[in-house]
Amino acid sequence: MVLSNVEIHKAFDDGRLIIDPEPSPRKPTADNPDCPYDTTSVDLRLGYTLSIPRSGAYCYDLTQPGIAKFLSQNSDEVKIDLKGGYKLGPREFVLGKTLEHVSIPIRENTPALAGRVEGKSSFARCGLLVHFTAPTIHAGFEGTLTLEIIILGNTGIVFMPGMKICQLILEEVSGTPFPNPSQFQGQSKPSGTKS
Repeated sequence: MVLSNVEIHKAFDDGRLIIDPEPSPRKPTADNPDCPYDTTSVDLRLGYTLSIPRSGAYCYDLTQPGIAKFLSQNSDEVKIDLKGGYKLGPREFVLGKTLEHVSIPIRENTPALAGRVEGKSSFARCGLLVHFTAPTIHAGFEGTLTLEIIILGNTGIVFMPGMKICQLILEEVSGTPFPNPSQFQGQSKPSGTKS
């Protein structure tokens, strides 16, 4: 069952969902019509850093553990310029992260939540893919969300920190799952490592 914006607010209030800072306003107002809540999702914003994989002769061995450490060692972290942004060209790939820290705790006798991160349709129409092939945010996850970003269109796109970059869709999980944290649990960098 996908949560409506009203149910997302209830999940904040009862502690089943924690997003820090909490997206606001909860409803559009005359003074602030830019509400981050669609009917069944909440917008999340791009953080201040990108991780750019280096070109080279190395090769990912996805059968080995420790991809977060490998990515960290073979990528350059770049702070996005606050005035000019970061221009990503066609067919270029970077890892970004959400400005928001997301926590979806598992608690006994309380229905757990899981999430999906999706791009925004307006960006997709410009050829931008955000968080492709791996949208699932498992129950029990805690950390910033890493975004796999690539432009499939023919023109570049300028990214600014704080821009709405993706949307989080939340669903109720049937039954209480046992915790099984991934290597990305608690991540704070786009590579998946902790600070």
